Amino acid sequence: MVGDRVNGMEIWQLVLVSASVAVVAVVAGMFLGAAVARGRVRGELGGLRGELAGARAERDLLQGQVQAAEASAARDRTVAAELAPLRQSLARVEHQVGTLERDRMEQFGRLGETLREVASRTDALGQETATLAGALNSSGIRGAWGEAQLRRVLEHAGMMARCDFDEQVSAVTEHDARVRPDVLVRLPGDKCLVIDAKAPLEAFLRAQRDDLAPTERAAHLQQHARSLRGHVDSLAGKAYWSAFPTSPELVVCFVPSDAVLAAALQAAPELYDHAQSHKVVLASPATLLAVLRATAFAWQQDSLTEHAREVLRLGSDLHSRLGTLGRHVSDMGSALRRSVQTYNRMVGTLESRVMVTSRQMRELGVVPEAHPEVTAVEDSTRPLTQADLIAELDEVAPPRAEAEEDDTGQVGVRGLRRSG
Repeated sequence: MVGDRVNGMEIWQLVLVSASVAVVAVVAGMFLGAAVARGRVRGELGGLRGELAGARAERDLLQGQVQAAEASAARDRTVAAELAPLRQSLARVEHQVGTLERDRMEQFGRLGETLREVASRTDALGQETATLAGALNSSGIRGAWGEAQLRRVLEHAGMMARCDFDEQVSAVTEHDARVRPDVLVRLPGDKCLVIDAKAPLEAFLRAQRDDLAPTERAAHLQQHARSLRGHVDSLAGKAYWSAFPTSPELVVCFVPSDAVLAAALQAAPELYDHAQSHKVVLASPATLLAVLRATAFAWQQDSLTEHAREVLRLGSDLHSRLGTLGRHVSDMGSALRRSVQTYNRMVGTLESRVMVTSRQMRELGVVPEAHPEVTAVEDSTRPLTQADLIAELDEVAPPRAEAEEDDTGQVGVRGLRRSG
């Protein structure tokens, strides 16, 4: 019994322990579940807090973006307002650029036409140049061209044919050789200047070809200088100055182009001194024009001098004639004064001898009224006052004065000084 009792107590104890354990387990489970639930809730709350923080951050970000967008829009509006004049200017510039582009296309079109026309004219000019070069190879045509160039220079200098210069004048030198220079320029004082215009050009024209090597061109220019030197010697041998005695002892060799003379002098620098030593002057168109202008100026000065002499002669004649006229005027004044004096004496005689009887007849009643009184002339002629005329008259007729008594007993002055 006691054993059963003990076993029963142990069982109850076991039951109690089991119940306690179960209660503890339940309580522990409850606490654990609450803790788990609390942790889950905390986790969920943490997630919600994170989401809320993210939402807030996103909201702030969106607010910042909206504000930035609004600020950017405001700036865009401001920039658009500020750029509105620039947009108008750009529109005008675009319109102007379009106009310029259109004009440029038109100008390019016209320029293309002009270039084509220039090319065609250049081709024609090349052909004409080739024709001219071929023609200049003829000595006759070359001489005619040189004479034409010389005539143009003379005309530019203001000279006239058959007045200031003569062409193709024939004469005979001291060696009985007949010469005929191209031009004979007349100088003041019956002087003259001989000009020749037949310069050689064959070698110079050959040197102008495009297909020549530098050495060949230099050789042609050397030949050109030698040809011009030979022409200088030929002119010196003709001695033109002996055929024209009033010409200086020189002859002008006219080269019809400055380039022709420059090429010869470049190839042979001593050519100019050689020509000077042989009394031949090499002259290009520019040089000859300066000489001829100086000659024309000398003619003008000579003409002015001649006119001054003529004016001096006319002035002398005028002065002499003025003296003669002054004498005639003085004689006329003297005659007028004598007429006035004679008239006044006649008036005195009329008053003292005739009108007295007429008044006595009126007083006696023979006549109804007396004759009107006659007055003397009191005006006189204006005397000469110029010293030159007075001196001229003094040389012709010295001053004199004489007094005579008229019929009335008054003294009349006649023949006063002829000058007044």
